[in-house]
Amino acid sequence: MVTSKRERLLKELEELKARLRDREAALPAHSVRPHQIQEIEELEEEIAILEKKIGEISDH
Repeated sequence: MVTSKRERLLKELEELKARLRDREAALPAHSVRPHQIQEIEELEEEIAILEKKIGEISDH
């Protein structure tokens, strides 16, 4: 069960990282809007949380 949960979290992590790369690539060179930065920050927070959960699973 631990392995399947870890695998699910890893898959979710990869999906979030892909979304983050897409958001970063979509940023204009000039005139970045606050909501664009907020989206990136929220994705980064979600990624950090998932990485922590994965680390906790790996430690057991």
